[in-house]
Amino acid sequence: MSSDNSSDVMSDAPTTPDKYDRMLVVLHWVLALGLIAQLGLGIWMEDIPKDPPGIRAQWFNLHKSIGLCLGLLILWRLGWRVTHSVPAPPSGLSAFQQKLGVLNHRLLYVCMLVLPISGYLGSSFSPYPVKFFGMALPKLWGPSPEGKEVFSEIHEWTADVLLALLALHILAALWHQLIKRDGLLSRMGWSR
Repeated sequence: MSSDNSSDVMSDAPTTPDKYDRMLVVLHWVLALGLIAQLGLGIWMEDIPKDPPGIRAQWFNLHKSIGLCLGLLILWRLGWRVTHSVPAPPSGLSAFQQKLGVLNHRLLYVCMLVLPISGYLGSSFSPYPVKFFGMALPKLWGPSPEGKEVFSEIHEWTADVLLALLALHILAALWHQLIKRDGLLSRMGWSR
């Protein structure tokens, strides 16, 4: 076999990229901003008084509409992530640090999926319609205070877990950028 053939075989081997592709970078930052804004809106909404009628419902409907949009973006990102190569973990990390990073990312995905699903299911059990930017969506079942309570609790607990995971994710990114200086953020579109 000539050396030309061996180079052809080598060029067909899958390669690990140095950076995330543009779509994953865009989805990462859009979801990061959207989720942080949505978490802030969710926390702020809890203190909106029920009187006068309508104001609280408008904010909750906006929160639900944004949540459904983020849910679709999360599915898109997850599908893209599964079907596209990503960079290898940064060198110089212990096995524990690598496992912690993988666990954090997986739990972030779980939370990002559970939040819109639990929010929608909880809203479906309420006596009020679920509105997507003003358009009423079909109800899956009749009102159930117990069902609403269960999914509302799941929604709130998942939001709390997501906040903790995001804090850990951001702290790890800052540690990589400012202390380790290993260029990790450059893989997500930030220059070093």
